[in-house]
Amino acid sequence: MAGPEADEQFQFTGIKKYFNSYILTGRKNCVLATYGGIALIILYFKLRSKKTPAVKAT
Repeated sequence: MAGPEADEQFQFTGIKKYFNSYILTGRKNCVLATYGGIALIILYFKLRSKKTPAVKAT
């Protein structure tokens, strides 16, 4: 089974060290980055200014 000794089996460097599918920490970071990106997109669309109406009243 996977344990603390499984982390030493893979020697990643750079960004692969933090975002990979082999160790639990890498998978967790991928999930957190995905959820964070989705949250930022939602916040952007909720908080952007709505000064110009979509349909102009005549």
